Amino acid sequence: MPIIKSAKKRVKVAKKASIRNSKTKRSLKTAIKQLHKDLTSGKDSKKSHSSAQSAVAKAAKKNVIHKNKAARIQKQLAASAKAASKPVVKKAAPKKTTAKPKAKAKTTKK
Repeated sequence: MPIIKSAKKRVKVAKKASIRNSKTKRSLKTAIKQLHKDLTSGKDSKKSHSSAQSAVAKAAKKNVIHKNKAARIQKQLAASAKAASKPVVKKAAPKKTTAKPKAKAKTTKK
């Protein structure tokens, strides 16, 4: 246990910050899990998608997660939501042509 008054205060402040950060992390994880649950079950995921995006932004604003990580997570969430909303359509293979390649023009040097 610290003896100095400022060190005692730092212990209290760090404990409060730790609790606050853990709550933010928990809400972030819960929102992301709810979004994935809605996407896999086929439910309308607009509300859960917006709450997950909001939770990620709040965590980044409070410096619980890095801003680049937050951007990456938001991009992944948007991509998964977009993929779940669209049916997967395979592209047809390009047709093979049987035409002969064009002959190169001969150039003469003078």
